[in-house]
Amino acid sequence: MTLLSDTEKQQVTAAIAAVESQTDAELVTVLAARADDYAHVPVLWAAALALLTPGVLALTPLWFDMWSLLALQWGVFIVLAAVLRLPTLRMRLVPRRLKQWRAAQMARRQFLAQSLHHTRGNTGVLIFVAEAEHYVEVLGDSGISRHVSQEQWQHIVDDFTAKVRKGDTLQGFLDCVGACGALLLQHVPATDQKNELPNHMIVIE
Repeated sequence: MTLLSDTEKQQVTAAIAAVESQTDAELVTVLAARADDYAHVPVLWAAALALLTPGVLALTPLWFDMWSLLALQWGVFIVLAAVLRLPTLRMRLVPRRLKQWRAAQMARRQFLAQSLHHTRGNTGVLIFVAEAEHYVEVLGDSGISRHVSQEQWQHIVDDFTAKVRKGDTLQGFLDCVGACGALLLQHVPATDQKNELPNHMIVIE
């Protein structure tokens, strides 16, 4: 998994500037490498599997005294806790619902952190991606949401999510910005030339 290069981020910046010249909306893009480190997940899995060790051994002809069994359980826990911390394994162990929840919470924190709720006319729009979770969300402030519903964003989000899964994050951003621009031009055309928020992509590594 690699985040975008400076040249690629500049392409997204240019696409945002083109959209904002035609609409009152203020677009901000945020790309996060991940929404959480999920450090607790390998520990939980390792503990659960270590606790199952005596039950597994009971199905075999092997026999251990109490102290040997305790030492074996600790060994299983320590080895698994270390091995399961590998990024590729760790992300596979995280329940999908937890990944979605963490990413959604991060999107909402970024909406506030980037001051999208303070734009004139409440016209902020956040395009958020958590790459490790393959999570995409478009959030509009009240001045946008009264014209464009979340359901109207959904087909854009679905297309972008498919591109993130394939590792084509740049094209996903460009297509998403363009599709959002077409929707915003239809519902929130430009009535004033303004640029309240930065157009450059915010990257969280």
